[in-house]
Amino acid sequence: MTEATGPLAGIRILDLTTVLFGPFGAQTLGDWGADLIKVEGLTGDQWRYTGQFRNRGMSGQFMAANRNKRSVAVDLKTPGGVEVLRRLIAKADALVTNIRPAALERLGFGYEACKALNPRIIYAAATGFGQDGPWAKRPAFDEIVQAASGLASAIGTDDEPAFVPSLVGDKLCGLALAGAVAAALVYRERTGKGQLVEVPMLETVAAFNSIEMLGGHAFVPPIGPSGYKRVKERRPVKTKDGWLTMLPYSGENWCTFFETVGHPECIEEFSVRDPIKRAANIDAIYARMNKIALERTTAEWEALLLKIDVPHASFAKMTEVGEQPHLKAVGLFQKLEHPTEGTIQQARPPARFSESPAAIRRLPPRLGEHTREILVEVGYSEADIEALLGAKAIGEAASA
Repeated sequence: MTEATGPLAGIRILDLTTVLFGPFGAQTLGDWGADLIKVEGLTGDQWRYTGQFRNRGMSGQFMAANRNKRSVAVDLKTPGGVEVLRRLIAKADALVTNIRPAALERLGFGYEACKALNPRIIYAAATGFGQDGPWAKRPAFDEIVQAASGLASAIGTDDEPAFVPSLVGDKLCGLALAGAVAAALVYRERTGKGQLVEVPMLETVAAFNSIEMLGGHAFVPPIGPSGYKRVKERRPVKTKDGWLTMLPYSGENWCTFFETVGHPECIEEFSVRDPIKRAANIDAIYARMNKIALERTTAEWEALLLKIDVPHASFAKMTEVGEQPHLKAVGLFQKLEHPTEGTIQQARPPARFSESPAAIRRLPPRLGEHTREILVEVGYSEADIEALLGAKAIGEAASA
């Protein structure tokens, strides 16, 4: 472990989350310097067992969302486990959870109960649906939210919706969660008051999707169809030897592009100087670009487009994204030596802070790896800890 240098250094956050939405949001706070204590059941976060792994319970997917955390294994159905969490809450700045609110209430850890233990606590609930709506008690997963938010319709069509082949809802909501917790911490710094924060997946993804995809329905009554035609028409273009995306963006840029590639007739044919007419013709423009792209190799296109200042990029394969020239130059992907999992590869924290740099300080923890250490910090003696282990109220990892 290295010392925390991020802007949240000195902030202690309890992470009672599983799978991806909550853990990714919490990890972001840890990347920014917070001391993250991941409170897990005795069998651990189910995400530990999802995906490929060298050792059971340490999948690559789990490790990608759970660095910069310490793990304590607690059975909250035992009196001893309940008392452990009560002591942790009393010393925490924030608690982040995606356990269903009703379940936490039954365990005695709803917001009001936690506020009684620690009036300054930020209690952040990562939920599927806002708790004042008719779907409040429903379970939510990424596909459910992509469907109900309109995102699947935007990716496909109203007649044939399609999912983004990534857990994009979980991940963007995780970022929203991290921002909400950080904002609440700023508010507490100014006022001394903790508060309840809720980040619901459906509302967050629907708002995210609405920015450009409401289209004409951004007006009441609607002045046109929903959707954003240019975005819907975008496709990778095939070159002589590969794939490319190129995106002239202004009337001048489009004119320069068509003149340079030897097709000046397209300027008037598609009215590219006029942004409104250009938008109306975008499907035909992209169809012509597809034909033009076949005239050169990817490397030839990159050299030409760079020269005339047209935004472009060749496509990085997922298996080779670490070799993408810019990402390689900035060192986004780092190889790390884990004491039990060997060499692993992760993207470093992408946000840059000039005075308080984010960093990977702790490698992803094994289940219960820090149980004993954390309990000592909140006042348990070694004898107390052995008694809790004997009662199966807590668990700890075997020595590495």
